[in-house]
Amino acid sequence: MVAKPEIVDLTRIKPVECPCGQARRAFAESPEFPGTLHLTQISLDAKPHHHRDHTEVYVILTCDADAAIELDGELHPVRPLMSILIPPGVQHRAVGKMEVLIVCTPEFDPADEHFGDPAVSSA
Repeated sequence: MVAKPEIVDLTRIKPVECPCGQARRAFAESPEFPGTLHLTQISLDAKPHHHRDHTEVYVILTCDADAAIELDGELHPVRPLMSILIPPGVQHRAVGKMEVLIVCTPEFDPADEHFGDPAVSSA
Protein backbone atom coordinates (compact mmCIF):
# COMPACT_ATOMS: atom_id res chain seq x y z
CA MET A 1 0.00 0.00 0.00
CA VAL A 2 1.29 3.44 -0.93
CA ALA A 3 1.28 6.01 1.87
CA LYS A 4 -0.80 9.12 1.24
CA PRO A 5 -0.23 12.59 2.64
CA GLU A 6 -2.85 14.15 4.88
CA ILE A 7 -3.81 17.80 5.15
CA VAL A 8 -5.63 18.97 8.25
CA ASP A 9 -6.97 22.43 9.07
CA LEU A 10 -6.54 22.48 12.84
CA THR A 11 -9.04 25.34 13.15
CA ARG A 12 -11.77 23.03 11.77
CA ILE A 13 -11.26 20.36 14.41
CA LYS A 14 -13.72 20.63 17.27
CA PRO A 15 -11.83 21.45 20.47
CA VAL A 16 -12.08 19.13 23.45
CA GLU A 17 -11.73 20.12 27.08
CA CYS A 18 -8.41 19.23 28.67
CA PRO A 19 -7.02 19.94 32.17
CA CYS A 20 -5.47 23.22 31.03
CA GLY A 21 -7.98 24.55 28.48
CA GLN A 22 -8.96 23.24 25.05
CA ALA A 23 -7.15 21.03 22.56
CA ARG A 24 -7.71 20.30 18.89
CA ARG A 25 -6.16 16.89 18.21
CA ALA A 26 -5.14 15.67 14.76
CA PHE A 27 -3.78 12.51 13.12
CA ALA A 28 -5.03 10.04 15.75
CA GLU A 29 -6.35 7.82 12.95
CA SER A 30 -3.33 8.16 10.68
CA PRO A 31 -1.41 4.92 10.13
CA GLU A 32 1.49 7.01 8.83
CA PHE A 33 2.11 8.92 12.07
CA PRO A 34 2.80 7.18 15.38
CA GLY A 35 1.44 10.04 17.46
CA THR A 36 -0.91 12.99 17.55
CA LEU A 37 -0.65 16.71 16.99
CA HIS A 38 -2.51 19.09 19.31
CA LEU A 39 -3.25 22.78 18.92
CA THR A 40 -3.92 23.70 22.54
CA GLN A 41 -5.26 26.90 24.05
CA ILE A 42 -3.97 27.01 27.61
CA SER A 43 -6.33 29.29 29.47
CA LEU A 44 -5.49 28.44 33.07
CA ASP A 45 -2.61 27.05 35.03
CA ALA A 46 -2.47 23.32 34.48
CA LYS A 47 -2.20 20.82 37.31
CA PRO A 48 1.24 19.22 37.58
CA HIS A 49 1.09 15.86 35.83
CA HIS A 50 3.27 13.36 34.04
CA HIS A 51 2.96 10.62 31.45
CA ARG A 52 4.31 7.09 31.81
CA ASP A 53 4.37 6.39 28.07
CA HIS A 54 4.06 9.68 26.18
CA THR A 55 6.82 11.97 25.05
CA GLU A 56 5.59 15.49 24.27
CA VAL A 57 7.17 18.35 22.39
CA TYR A 58 5.62 21.75 23.09
CA VAL A 59 6.10 24.54 20.56
CA ILE A 60 5.01 27.86 22.03
CA LEU A 61 3.07 29.81 19.38
CA THR A 62 1.85 32.73 21.50
CA CYS A 63 1.96 33.45 25.22
CA ASP A 64 1.57 36.11 27.87
CA ALA A 65 4.76 37.84 28.96
CA ASP A 66 4.79 36.00 32.29
CA ALA A 67 4.06 32.51 30.90
CA ALA A 68 6.24 29.61 31.94
CA ILE A 69 6.54 25.85 31.89
CA GLU A 70 7.19 23.98 35.11
CA LEU A 71 9.39 20.90 34.74
CA ASP A 72 9.96 18.72 37.81
CA GLY A 73 9.15 21.68 40.07
CA GLU A 74 11.37 24.24 38.31
CA LEU A 75 9.77 27.17 36.45
CA HIS A 76 11.19 28.11 33.05
CA PRO A 77 9.98 31.31 31.34
CA VAL A 78 8.76 30.77 27.78
CA ARG A 79 8.31 32.99 24.75
CA PRO A 80 6.93 32.40 21.26
CA LEU A 81 8.77 29.84 19.13
CA MET A 82 10.50 28.15 22.05
CA SER A 83 10.26 24.37 22.07
CA ILE A 84 10.32 21.99 25.04
CA LEU A 85 10.88 18.22 24.91
CA ILE A 86 9.14 16.44 27.81
CA PRO A 87 10.05 12.75 28.15
CA PRO A 88 7.93 10.24 30.09
CA GLY A 89 8.14 10.61 33.87
CA VAL A 90 8.82 14.35 33.90
CA GLN A 91 6.24 16.17 36.01
CA HIS A 92 5.14 19.25 34.09
CA ARG A 93 2.54 21.95 33.70
CA ALA A 94 1.96 25.11 31.72
CA VAL A 95 1.66 28.31 33.76
CA GLY A 96 -0.17 31.28 32.27
CA LYS A 97 -2.06 31.78 29.05
CA MET A 98 -0.52 30.45 25.86
CA GLU A 99 -1.25 28.73 22.58
CA VAL A 100 0.95 25.71 21.95
CA LEU A 101 1.41 23.08 19.31
CA ILE A 102 2.08 19.72 20.97
CA VAL A 103 3.50 16.68 19.22
CA CYS A 104 2.73 13.60 21.29
CA THR A 105 4.17 10.12 20.73
CA PRO A 106 2.81 7.57 20.90
CA GLU A 107 -0.76 8.62 20.09
CA PHE A 108 -2.30 10.61 22.95
CA ASP A 109 -4.32 8.63 25.46
CA PRO A 110 -5.98 10.51 28.35
CA ALA A 111 -5.42 7.44 30.54
CA ASP A 112 -1.68 8.29 30.44
CA GLU A 113 -2.22 11.59 32.25
CA HIS A 114 -1.15 10.97 35.86
CA PHE A 115 -1.38 13.44 38.72
CA GLY A 116 0.93 13.16 41.70
CA ASP A 117 4.57 12.18 42.18
CA PRO A 118 5.88 10.13 39.21
CA ALA A 119 8.14 8.08 41.53
CA VAL A 120 5.17 7.04 43.66
CA SER A 121 2.59 6.49 40.88
CA SER A 122 4.92 4.41 38.68
CA ALA A 123 5.79 1.96 41.45
